[in-house]
Amino acid sequence: MNNSVTNTARLLWAGLRALLVLTVVCGVIYPLAVTGVGQALFHDKANGSEISADGKVVGSSLIGQSYNLPLKKGQETPEPDLKWFQGRPANGLGTNSVNTQYKLILSGATNRSGDNKDLIDWVTAAKKAVVKDNSVNGYTVKPSDVPADAVTSSGSGLDPDISPQYADIQVHRIAEKNGLSVAQVQKLVDEHTDSRTLGFIGEPRVNVLELNIALKALVAKS
Repeated sequence: MNNSVTNTARLLWAGLRALLVLTVVCGVIYPLAVTGVGQALFHDKANGSEISADGKVVGSSLIGQSYNLPLKKGQETPEPDLKWFQGRPANGLGTNSVNTQYKLILSGATNRSGDNKDLIDWVTAAKKAVVKDNSVNGYTVKPSDVPADAVTSSGSGLDPDISPQYADIQVHRIAEKNGLSVAQVQKLVDEHTDSRTLGFIGEPRVNVLELNIALKALVAKS
């Protein structure tokens, strides 16, 4: 009887010690070590790849955001503010940039097939809007000039980047809306175009937030 109680107590004490050790190692030491390494070697990424402008955080380089005009009374769908570069349609809520809303809680694609009528209607309407919005001052955008990323959302619906082709067809509009020359805006796009990662991964891309921050600074100087 005494041996049984003693053995049980020893097992309980051994289990308690293992619990305490594992709690300290896995719940305290390991998280602190990982956090420390992350902050020391990958500070920017560990903190969400934040982008700052005018002394404050304005977003993340990993998450897209909308550039819309304030809603008017009785208006349900915001309109894009055309003085800014526009990103991809977001969140699978439709592909027209007019109703693009980047909301983390709604991350996801449309989950519709390529022959789905709703998707076809969205893409068709979005293409017409891109052509209309960006055909200014004698510069004409043809439907065939509109790249896929201008009218379709990404898998996450939160893509912060657009293709150089989509940025290029917005150049004339941006120049006209902001009183800049086409050459100035095109140079801005070229300077903010990133090539493929390691030369072969992914596609060339332009981060819309970083581009618009640079645009704001350029307008302020003009």
